[in-house]
Amino acid sequence: MSRRPGWCGPLAVLCAALLVGSAGCTGTPEAAARSGVLTVGIGEPAGLVPGDLRDQAGRLLAGALWTPLVDYDAATGRTVPRAAAAISTADRMTWQVDLRTDGRFHDGTPVTAKSYVDTWRTVIEQRWSGASALTEVLRATEISAPSEYTLRIVLDRPFGQVPAVLAAQALLPLPASVLASRDWTGFAAQPIGNGPFRLAGPWRAGSGGRLERVEEAAGKVRAIEFRVGTPAEQYDQVRAGALDLVATVPGERHDAMHHDFAERHLMWPLPEADYLAFPLSDKRFEDAAARFAFAMAVDRPALAAGPLARQVDPANTLLPPGVAPGARSATCRPCSHDGAAAKSLLGQVSFAGPVSVYFAAGQEHWARPLAEQWRTALGVAATARPRDEETSAPVDGPFVVSRSLRTSSPHELLSALARAAGYADDGFTELLAAADAADVTVDSAQLYRLAENQLLRDLPVAPLWSGHGHAVWAPRVHDVTATPFRGIDLAAISV
Repeated sequence: MSRRPGWCGPLAVLCAALLVGSAGCTGTPEAAARSGVLTVGIGEPAGLVPGDLRDQAGRLLAGALWTPLVDYDAATGRTVPRAAAAISTADRMTWQVDLRTDGRFHDGTPVTAKSYVDTWRTVIEQRWSGASALTEVLRATEISAPSEYTLRIVLDRPFGQVPAVLAAQALLPLPASVLASRDWTGFAAQPIGNGPFRLAGPWRAGSGGRLERVEEAAGKVRAIEFRVGTPAEQYDQVRAGALDLVATVPGERHDAMHHDFAERHLMWPLPEADYLAFPLSDKRFEDAAARFAFAMAVDRPALAAGPLARQVDPANTLLPPGVAPGARSATCRPCSHDGAAAKSLLGQVSFAGPVSVYFAAGQEHWARPLAEQWRTALGVAATARPRDEETSAPVDGPFVVSRSLRTSSPHELLSALARAAGYADDGFTELLAAADAADVTVDSAQLYRLAENQLLRDLPVAPLWSGHGHAVWAPRVHDVTATPFRGIDLAAISV
């Protein structure tokens, strides 16, 4: 392929590929019930630009304001076209996405193939958090719009996970107006999507906003009033009948939730997980027995119920439930707490302390208790220290790796964990490549499991836990469901 103007070189292949293409929240619950309005309590979203979503609140709003190319279920590998009419490939390297021709942004302009080409280029140029879905997972050498409603994607290797990637919120389209103005702050205050709801007025920080359904849907809510507040206050408001639904339940209400909302609560896996990575360059951790010992000395359920306030589920696999393909029967041996076995293993390698666990901002409240667990179980001098995230300086102890995933593809997480730990193994690389090249079927799921199993055997990283979401709702609310990346499906709720 000849190089075209704007080619960015091998370190920015996807950038080059993209360059070749071209109302208020007031009112009583009774009034809301009569008018078909759903009142929802959430926290303040960190942002509302799809390519830079960073929290549950932002993902929830984006899920109502935008329609993705496809819906993808990681557990079954099932893809349902949404903004796309069809996705096809002959060799899993060159993909064609045929768009629906009736897609419209809320400003009335059409959603075209150019909308996606220009948006994806912008996500990379702005270095938004969702850029990794394009640069590290999709890894295209060409993305273009050969016709108004056709996308062409050429990859650098066979990759059957494209449908999973195309479901990512980071790939949702932006209208031409904001792509031309580059007024991201203004757009985040009143985003224009292509989804079932539109924002009726500017989002008010600290207060909320109102969404109105674009087209009538029998039996479903016609509008949603979002109210920003604290989870504990909002939980009590739902219980008292002053709010219809809250999308976060604080830890201190976790037990009460099962009694207060016996048939009206929901928990679902989030695309967020924490891991313990081992410094493989440290001779004390060269032997896998030492790595297993420190992993098994962590009492995950105790930390989940204590300092983590029951907002996570202790891990029993590397792939969290939100991205795990298919069912898994095998257990993760280093995920099980066994202090006696851990101390015995460490004794076999004559481990010399002291040791530190390095944590990132916001993790001190559970990292220090984790270090105390090591002191108790292993009999080593263990401390918790903050890690400078601005540098890649080597550390002299295990360090926490936190991942907020952008796609449903297991490739994203498995490859990222190997990189984070500095793990290089030909067998793992071959397994991951074989899984990537397979179609999104049971076969690919099994291959990803084999790659995951090798990481668990060598244990450059040990699973800790993954996040989960909570919701409780009023008696008049029905049909509440949720998915890992989008959260609650607001368009499906009936009142």
